[in-house]
Amino acid sequence: MPRYDYRCRACGATFEVSRPMREAAAPAACPQGHDDTVKLLSTVAVTGRGGSAPAPSGGGVGGCCGGGCGC
Repeated sequence: MPRYDYRCRACGATFEVSRPMREAAAPAACPQGHDDTVKLLSTVAVTGRGGSAPAPSGGGVGGCCGGGCGC
């Protein structure tokens, strides 16, 4: 079951709620009983079997200041 992170605007506490995806948009009260909460944006890390991304083409280190942009 997915976990969703919330922050209470009244007391500042952060907490998790496990619920089905169909209830993801439902409001959640904080453990202290406050109803003014906001759902936080979750970050997800996904890796493949190789565990690394392919190297950039062109032989540069990458990024503007590591490549040939003239900065």
